[in-house]
Amino acid sequence: MIEYLYAIGDIHGCAGLLEQALAWIDNNASGNPTHIVFMGDYIDRGPDSKAVLDILMAGPQVKGSRYTCLRGNHEQMCLDSQLSSRDMENWRFNGGDTALRSFGGGIGEAYRNWMSSLPYWHEDRLRIFVHAGLLPGIPLVEQDPYDMMWIRERFFRSRKSFGKHVVHGHTPVGPTLLKRRTNIDTGAYHTGQLCVAGFLDSTDPRPSIIVLVE
Repeated sequence: MIEYLYAIGDIHGCAGLLEQALAWIDNNASGNPTHIVFMGDYIDRGPDSKAVLDILMAGPQVKGSRYTCLRGNHEQMCLDSQLSSRDMENWRFNGGDTALRSFGGGIGEAYRNWMSSLPYWHEDRLRIFVHAGLLPGIPLVEQDPYDMMWIRERFFRSRKSFGKHVVHGHTPVGPTLLKRRTNIDTGAYHTGQLCVAGFLDSTDPRPSIIVLVE
């Protein structure tokens, strides 16, 4: 059977939108196995960070399907919050307070271990998937994880090729489909829309379908 490839933008605690996105993918794939790449920023700002992590950590419910969950800057801020009171304050200021409320005051070790295991990028034959973007002129294996989770302007302004089409989130102005990159962060926690991109053409690295679930 053919494996169908999809990507889902920044979820930010919007568990209901995530469930709708997964239901849409199940319907679109018509029983075929799927590979879903999640772009990071699963927690903070929205109301149901715990529910989002529970769904992702449980994995796909369709036999033969798989998830690739990338690390976003909000997962990193959550992990860094254990380092110092200043890091904790920074995370809470950037939406960590809502995540803590969804967990009843504290995020358990299993959730932190899962977040700390997340990769910074995923690459296939045609594309590079990364949370925020890439630093121009640097080979993929030499990219700084900080840039992969936080970069904006230097990535956006670059006219250099990254070798493959870059799919990313992090900046909530999507969906944006350009020659070198596709941004699928729609700011779900304040727009009420979560972006699903389907990569169903084996020769074109760009999305063949974009859907906003709401």
